[in-house]
Amino acid sequence: MKRRSLILMLAAAPLTVRAEDKMPVMATFSILADMVSEIGGDEISVASLVPVDADTHHFQPKPSDLRKLQTAQLLVINGLGLEGWMSRMVKTSGYAGPVVVATAGITPLKIADQRGRATTQTDPHAWQDLRNGIIYVRNLTAGLVKANPARAEMYRARADDYVRRIAETDQWIEQHLAAVPVEKRKVITSHDAFGYFGARYRITFRGVAGIDTDAEPSAADVAALVKQIKREGIKAVFVENMTDPRLAQIVARESGAILGGTIYSDALSPPGGPADTYLKMFRHNVPLLVAAMQAN
Repeated sequence: MKRRSLILMLAAAPLTVRAEDKMPVMATFSILADMVSEIGGDEISVASLVPVDADTHHFQPKPSDLRKLQTAQLLVINGLGLEGWMSRMVKTSGYAGPVVVATAGITPLKIADQRGRATTQTDPHAWQDLRNGIIYVRNLTAGLVKANPARAEMYRARADDYVRRIAETDQWIEQHLAAVPVEKRKVITSHDAFGYFGARYRITFRGVAGIDTDAEPSAADVAALVKQIKREGIKAVFVENMTDPRLAQIVARESGAILGGTIYSDALSPPGGPADTYLKMFRHNVPLLVAAMQAN
């Protein structure tokens, strides 16, 4: 009798939450996945469609990605045209669940062409301004609360703490950049991913390949960029982790600039790497950028 009572007690005892019991959330790329994970904590299971160190602009979904999306209870996208492949994927997979657009409410910037001329094309890299990052957090939190109201208090508490850390990182960046005169704040990167960062901190960024990581700039565009680098005394060209470095290497060689190292823009590093979270990405990038700009 005692043995049976013990078995019944064990059966009634709460079990450890298994990964499959957590609310499955699908994010389109690693930066969004990290942000959602910060808010949802152990209550959610987050997957990223685009892997770390990979290019979101030209991601090609596989059948296994469609199956992952079919199991999600919440889909998180950036919006602003970043995931041009997403609408097709949703339609093909049959996903009919809620979708959170992380950039909702953000005023988008327009990009310049490779000669610095204004265009009508929207810049999707809004997360590069940490003030926008706070808007991302609020949108993601609202989506999680709507999908799982029972955990609303926990989501909001974690979001508030995350917002505090984002604001602290923004202040840290301002303090580091204070050592760089505004006239020296000029940087060349492998593609145009830092428009929002530049607008926030008064830095002029030029991308070798423009906004599109697959773009092939003309010889005239490359020559114009090389001339600008020489004329303005820009000392470093940076390669982003998810772009082909060859074009940046050519520009550096032709202009006499050095390759300033790898910085992170559209994708995080693998776990344990120098930029494996949204906030660590800034902590990694900023010292490299500051050192290069001080040499201009």
